[in-house]
Amino acid sequence: MNFRDLFYYFFNFKFFIITLPDLLRGLVVTVEIAALSLVLGFVLGLVLAVIRVTIKHAGSSRFLRILNFPLVVYVDVLRAIPPLVTLVVVYYALPFINITIPRFWAAVLTFVVILSAFAEEIFRATIEAIDRGQVEAARSLGLSYLQSMAYVIIPQAMKIALPPLTSRMIAVTKDVSLASVIGVADLLKKARGAQSLYANPTPLFSAALLFTLLFLPLVRLSMYIEKKLAE
Repeated sequence: MNFRDLFYYFFNFKFFIITLPDLLRGLVVTVEIAALSLVLGFVLGLVLAVIRVTIKHAGSSRFLRILNFPLVVYVDVLRAIPPLVTLVVVYYALPFINITIPRFWAAVLTFVVILSAFAEEIFRATIEAIDRGQVEAARSLGLSYLQSMAYVIIPQAMKIALPPLTSRMIAVTKDVSLASVIGVADLLKKARGAQSLYANPTPLFSAALLFTLLFLPLVRLSMYIEKKLAE
């Protein structure tokens, strides 16, 4: 095996230097989509979790069960459908009902709703794991239900939820590369374009290196959080 030819073809330093500025611009787009998706997805997921927990503990009337049904459908369907299908539907199908969303924001919307579905289940499970007696104790001190959730229950639930949330955050950030399918100029699209232009796969390996540098801190953060919680 000729390793010199192998490195020349797959790790060509000349092509790496030529394509790096364009790849970095694509990386910025990837990070922007990921950051917006993570923040908005976690917030929406937490809100949905609080709503579902509130409905569950408010009673079991027929009206409340009906109110809970669309939330269950929303969460279950978005967790079951592959992200690529959701992305294609958001960008290509919505215009048929006169809803047109720019590529960038279509990608953000897609990953927000997907992450919110997974985050809702994580938050709901951790909130329900907290002893309900703490809510009653907070209410006895004069706090409202929402204040009890905000100051007593959710802070404790967040500590339990951090490891699975961090893992989900990594998964969603990796899925952002699917945005290239609808023409978003993210890192993967830039790499594929450069590969076609120069007829050399070096840009793809360069993109893999940039993805590694992006994800490695998140992986280490997840391990650090799990270690701290285990102490």
